[in-house]
Amino acid sequence: MPEEVDKTVEEGKIFAFLGYWWILFLVPLLGKKDNKFAYFHGKQGLVLFVVEIIIWLLSYIPVIGWFIIGPIGTIVCIILAIIGMVKSLQGKYWKMPVLGDIAEKIKV
Repeated sequence: MPEEVDKTVEEGKIFAFLGYWWILFLVPLLGKKDNKFAYFHGKQGLVLFVVEIIIWLLSYIPVIGWFIIGPIGTIVCIILAIIGMVKSLQGKYWKMPVLGDIAEKIKV
């Protein structure tokens, strides 16, 4: 069984990595749906993408959006994406804080 897990992780690493690059979350969700590792990270990438869109829209609110929501939200999303990419290349199942719970509930 561990050999199967290792094989799944090794085959899915690059797809899992791509899942955190904005719209490229579709690559693991559609292209590697049978790979649990890539699919796990792809779903997190989907949730992160939706949050990025929401932050982008909220950043148009005068003052609070320009100086708080936009910059801080963007920085947080970039940090989460970088950590996700690093963990996926390390072959680890890393669950993002808060967003990871949402991703687990999604059925794609």
